[in-house]
Amino acid sequence: MRLPSNAFSSNLYSLNSLLQHNTHPSALARPQQFYLFRSHHLRPPSSHTRPSSCLPYQPNFPSAIPARTLSLFNRPTSPFSMSSDAKSFYELKAQLPGGKTFDFDQLRGKVVLIVNVASKCGFTPQYKGLQALYDKYKDRGFIILGFPCNQADTDAARGTHAQFGGQEPESDEKIAQFCELNHGVTFPLMAKSDVNGDNTNEVYRWLKSQKAGLLGLTRIKWNFEKFLIDREGKVVHRWASTTSPEAIDAEVAKLL
Repeated sequence: MRLPSNAFSSNLYSLNSLLQHNTHPSALARPQQFYLFRSHHLRPPSSHTRPSSCLPYQPNFPSAIPARTLSLFNRPTSPFSMSSDAKSFYELKAQLPGGKTFDFDQLRGKVVLIVNVASKCGFTPQYKGLQALYDKYKDRGFIILGFPCNQADTDAARGTHAQFGGQEPESDEKIAQFCELNHGVTFPLMAKSDVNGDNTNEVYRWLKSQKAGLLGLTRIKWNFEKFLIDREGKVVHRWASTTSPEAIDAEVAKLL
């Protein structure tokens, strides 16, 4: 197919380029192919037809990210910028399965890795790497806390839907069984809760107030983001879902 004469005009964009600029983990977890479109028809073709005015395209990324690209993920931030009432990491509390409370005061002097997890995600195999990291360093004062999340996410433009692809739909009991049987998980898992929005749990309100993510946004973008807290209760690292447990081993070891 011949490339249209205006293929490189300013009103043409690539969906692939848009996603890559935002490096959204969900896109990396789901291999996709996109085509070049006129901006006013910016949608992927059906599986049976290919628009006559498009062809597979590998973009040359600009040095700056266009404002319209950033707006895709720059939703109203007021629900996500709320800080926790807790003044320190050790004042936080989390809900355990069965209604019991996990008091963070018991974490004093430990290095802590906190991860929002899901059982049906492209990053779920990271459970094995997390467990290996826990086994390696748990006797030196290291602990991992998993926070399952499958919350409903509502706004006027998009309506209500399961956040992060609805990839943690089961009960707390079934989540624990899945993790133990399939990945040998022995580190603590909290009760399922929200990590974004008005009902964000206390722990994630505090974590996000302490360490922003990509482009300064506080919102958790996908399952298996990681926060590393040192022995003094300070958040020293925040990693995206695409950062594997193996890749952070050295940073954990430095704090022990």
